[in-house]
Amino acid sequence: MTGSTVTQAATASAAPAGTDRHTSYTPSRAARELGIKRSEFDLAVHLGRIRTVPDDAGGGRRVGHDEVERIRAAEGFPLEFRSTVRAVGTTEGAALMEVTKARFTRLARLGLLVPVKFYVNRYHTVVWLYLADELHQFAADGRNAALLKGRTPEGLRGQLDEGLDLRPRNWRGRDLGCLLRQADDPWARAAAVASLLDTAEVSEVVTDPHERSHLRRFRPVRQLSGSPGSPAAQLAEEIMTAADPDEIERLRADLADAVAAARRPRPAPRPAARTGVARPESEHQQQTSRHASREPGRHPHRPGHRPHGPERHPHGPERHPREPRHETAANGRFRDLLGRLRRRGT
Repeated sequence: MTGSTVTQAATASAAPAGTDRHTSYTPSRAARELGIKRSEFDLAVHLGRIRTVPDDAGGGRRVGHDEVERIRAAEGFPLEFRSTVRAVGTTEGAALMEVTKARFTRLARLGLLVPVKFYVNRYHTVVWLYLADELHQFAADGRNAALLKGRTPEGLRGQLDEGLDLRPRNWRGRDLGCLLRQADDPWARAAAVASLLDTAEVSEVVTDPHERSHLRRFRPVRQLSGSPGSPAAQLAEEIMTAADPDEIERLRADLADAVAAARRPRPAPRPAARTGVARPESEHQQQTSRHASREPGRHPHRPGHRPHGPERHPHGPERHPREPRHETAANGRFRDLLGRLRRRGT
C-alpha cells in the first residue's frame, strides 16, 4: 500500500454523480429485487459487485434501476451472482478445499487466504469469513498443490512458530481497497485511510483541527460486534486499527497524500466569523471621550470605575447619598442645646 494506492483506487471506479428517488432503490428494496439476503447485498456493494450512487435528497446511498437490471441480465443469475458473494468460515472453507481445519488456518495466517469479513462471537473469539469463490480458485490452482498436501515448508513453519498472523492486516488492506472504490469525494478517500489509523497517528499527520473535524464527517460507518465499549467492540476496534510499524508508516504517507489531494480543490470548511465584535470608535466618539476625560469631576468610563452621583438600586427608586458623618453629629449637638435653653426658659 504505497503512496499511489489511494490515487489508483480512486481512479479505478468513477461512480455516477447521483440519482433521484424515482429512478433508484433503497438498499433493502434492491436486495429484494435481486432476491438476495441483505448481508449478501452489503457484501456485494463492499466488493464493488453492485454499484451504488449518492442520494440527491441527502439520504444514504441507493441503487439505480439500470444497475439492478444489469445484474439480472447476467448469465446464470441469480445462482452465479450469489456464489460470488458467498462467505464461509474455517470449517466450511476447509471442507471446500478438502484440507483439515488446522491446515486451512495455517494458510490463512500466512496470508495466502485473505478474509473478507469478520465478527466477534459471544465467546470473544474472532471468526474470520472468506469468499467461497476465492477458496475454490486457490484449491484449483496447481501451483498451490504443495501447500495443500504434505508438510508445510520449513520457512513457513518457522514464521508460524514465531506467531505470524496476517489475517487482520490482510483484512485491513482489502477493506481499505473496498472503501476507496466506493468513495466519490476526495475527503471521503482521505477519511477511509484515516479510519485504519489510531487517533494519535491521525493527529500527527493532519495537524489542522478543522481538517480532522472534516475527516470525521466522512469516516466510514462499520458494524461493530457488541455494544460500544464492550470487550467484543474493543477487540473489533483493535483489528480495524493498523498495528505493524511498516503498515502504520505506509498509511501515514497515504493519509498525508490524500489530505493534500483533497485540500487543493476544496479546503476544509472553517467556522464563520463571530458576530457582535466591538467596532472601533469613530473619530467623533474618540474626540468626545477625550473631551470628557478633561472635564473636572468627570472620568472616562473604564472597567471597575463607578461614576460619581446618586446610587441607583436595580430594584427600587433612586437613593440620595448619606450625609457625612461629622455633619450629622453637629446637627445632633445643636438640637440638644436648643432643648436645654427651652427648659430653662420655662
